Amino acid sequence: EVQLVESGGGLVQAGGSLRLSCVVSGFTFDDYAMGWFRQAPGKEREGVSCASIGENITYYADSVKGRFTVSGDSAKNILYLHMSSLKPEDTAVYYCAAVVLRGGLRLNFPDDYDYWGQGTQVTVSS
Repeated sequence: EVQLVESGGGLVQAGGSLRLSCVVSGFTFDDYAMGWFRQAPGKEREGVSCASIGENITYYADSVKGRFTVSGDSAKNILYLHMSSLKPEDTAVYYCAAVVLRGGLRLNFPDDYDYWGQGTQVTVSS
């Protein structure tokens, strides 16, 4: 059974940093694409930082480039999202997601992902 459990969210001041973690079970990184998505109130879920770790392919939304970094620890089965220079507009529920690698997969499209964590709240105060 595939499971994803996020942690690391919280309240931080603008300009601060947070590291989100997603502990995964039931699969190996090399066979899956994984991503961090976020959803703010009244907005659609959007891809933030996504990766096919086995293929060494990453995606970053323009709004987070240079500030967020996605990484994975295959030995521990943990996906991380390192967030720095946080802005109030980064406030959202952040979700970890996974999908089996396949042709035509769109890394940053939520609809292409099959497995989701429960989400962790990130709130950035101004």
